[in-house]
Amino acid sequence: MSEFPGTGRVIADRYRLLDPLGEGGTGIVWRARDEVLGREVAVKEVRISAALPSDEAERLHARLEREVRTASRVSHRNAVAVHDVVSHDSRPWIVMDLIRGIALSDALDADGPLAPRRAARVGAEVLAALRVAHEAGVLHRDVTPGNVLLANDGRVMLKNFGITPSEESSGLTGTGEPVGSPDYLAPERALGRTPGPESDLWSLGVLLYAATEGRSPFGRATPQDTLRAVREEEPPPPLRAGALAPVVEGLLRKDPAERLTAGETERRLRILAAGGTGSPSGAVGPPPDGGPAATAGEPGGSGPAADQPESAGPGSLRGVLVAVGAALLLIAGGLVWALTGDDDTEESGGKATTGVVALA
Repeated sequence: MSEFPGTGRVIADRYRLLDPLGEGGTGIVWRARDEVLGREVAVKEVRISAALPSDEAERLHARLEREVRTASRVSHRNAVAVHDVVSHDSRPWIVMDLIRGIALSDALDADGPLAPRRAARVGAEVLAALRVAHEAGVLHRDVTPGNVLLANDGRVMLKNFGITPSEESSGLTGTGEPVGSPDYLAPERALGRTPGPESDLWSLGVLLYAATEGRSPFGRATPQDTLRAVREEEPPPPLRAGALAPVVEGLLRKDPAERLTAGETERRLRILAAGGTGSPSGAVGPPPDGGPAATAGEPGGSGPAADQPESAGPGSLRGVLVAVGAALLLIAGGLVWALTGDDDTEESGGKATTGVVALA
């Protein structure tokens, strides 16, 4: 196999590119070696549309650098760490942790929908990372299964803080509508309004719905139809979510002010992950298997689901090298998941929808 162009280059006199792990609309992610610290990292080579004027490209690069530096303040066991952003060839390169695991989207494709209890555990871990980010003033803006990593060590990790498209980028439809991951956009974002932490909570609700039902509640044949459904239609009632359904429904309220709060959502998810029912009143019913229930005063519970890591996926998928991202390649006989942003094709209503090309 021929060597990929660019292999062996040293970026910013420090990061040697070893091999590409994935490619998407906003760039290529490389496995790289930090020559200073002697460790492997993931490095994202950012691309934007060649059609953008040079002054617009410079503006987008400057904004990306600011947002990534802000996102680097997010330090949490459930958030993929951003170590550095450097300039090379007049564009930014983003340096991140290199993680072993599998994307939630790939796990769902391989194994089908999650049981409600496992979905609750995944949701609680994702929400824990979001809450820390929100406290630091950072919105994620693209909470999707492709941006959630099930690590081989049992952690659930959220990637791409500060690296996702915003409404002010050129990744808009002709009517000014954002089209990054339209299934997961909150109604206020689909309407062009300023997003807030509640917008990430909506996306989490769509993620939990998709994780248990096996499909997005708003996916339609085109991005425009999907956005219309997000703005105007109520999601079909979840049929497989069990005790998780009230949480999903509470997050998928069109009015941001009426959605479940982050604290209440995490409390219920922790109880459900520990085997309780997570009822809105705060009372905790017995788990389905008749075992001991978690107590309302202990959101994390004390059962095995709260303390023991779950398998990240089938045995055949364990141990693969994943650079945090959304593109899949077969490299050296292994399935590699790379942090390319959630900008590759996503299944939506049986048809693929293409992500944003320009990255803000």
